[in-house]
Amino acid sequence: MTTTAPDTTPRPSRPLWRRLIGPVFSLVLAGAVLFWFLPQFTDLSAVWSSVTEMSALQITVLVVAAIWNLATYQLVMTSTMPGLTVRQATVSTETTTAVSNTLVGGAAIAMGLTYTMNSSWGFSRNRTSVSLLVSGLWNNFVKLGMPVVALVLLLFTAPPTAGRVITGVLGLAGLVLAVVLLWLALRSRESAARVGLGLARMVSAVLRPFHRGPVQGWDRAMTKFRDRTVLLLHARWHWITVTTLLSHLSLFAVLLLALRFCGVTEEQVGWPEVLAVFAFARLLTAIPFTPGGVGFVEVALISGLSAAGGARSAVAAGVLVFRVLTYVLPIPLGLATYVFWQRNRSWRRAPNTAPRTPLVPETV
Repeated sequence: MTTTAPDTTPRPSRPLWRRLIGPVFSLVLAGAVLFWFLPQFTDLSAVWSSVTEMSALQITVLVVAAIWNLATYQLVMTSTMPGLTVRQATVSTETTTAVSNTLVGGAAIAMGLTYTMNSSWGFSRNRTSVSLLVSGLWNNFVKLGMPVVALVLLLFTAPPTAGRVITGVLGLAGLVLAVVLLWLALRSRESAARVGLGLARMVSAVLRPFHRGPVQGWDRAMTKFRDRTVLLLHARWHWITVTTLLSHLSLFAVLLLALRFCGVTEEQVGWPEVLAVFAFARLLTAIPFTPGGVGFVEVALISGLSAAGGARSAVAAGVLVFRVLTYVLPIPLGLATYVFWQRNRSWRRAPNTAPRTPLVPETV
């Protein structure tokens, strides 16, 4: 029997310019928003006045709301990963949020860091995969559903337009399709395999014009997903849904409070309109052009809320305060939790030795 020596040839590193182009693009875009877009859009001194006119009580309420928003991330993680403690979820979510907010491609890096952290606490890769898949699915369901809900609410506060109706119908159709596919995937192993094959055919058709071969193995992957998640979802889908909704609505509450405290009144922009702009701006984060959507989210929120009737300076102030509390604040907190994870050894376990629960199949 012959054996082949492993390939130890080091992989060539990417050129420096390719590693720097992403961060530089993000910095340029963020700088363009602050130093070109905002001065063109409104008077920066008026923006600063709107921020400084907030009372100590209003600032306190905003900080408490921002901290609560960060805390809701842990509830989602503990609901999708039985056995994970709130303290472990706090360290994991705050660290990975900071990574996502600072690095280009941070979502992929954060996912790898989640596997590493959970593994250091004794959780298997399969259990982490189930948690990430389920939480990701539910987050996308809410992101798809919020624009639909916002547009329905707007029907009661403003005359419907053709654009709103078409957008609402398309969004509702996408959400219903996603829910039906999930139900079919969970109904039985055979049904899950059929869903996987159907999705593979659609993806292969999309890739064909780009001279890419058909994707394979999606039936097995969907069956494996069904086997690993059916117990969890059967027992906890209510709790997972509630915690995911709570997380998104808590983020919206920070934006609404920041706008109101900076001078954007209900008469200028009602909360259903704020929800609609917020919901569509959140969809931009699904395309990771920049870390945390920096630049794109600010422009979308400021432009949309101003078009809805908000005073430009007050809207810009509210959006910037919102982004400081939800985008900037997690970065130093995540750095602190990362240092804690590196130094704390009391939570460490050998791989795959985390306590099992009735909601964790033997294969996971």
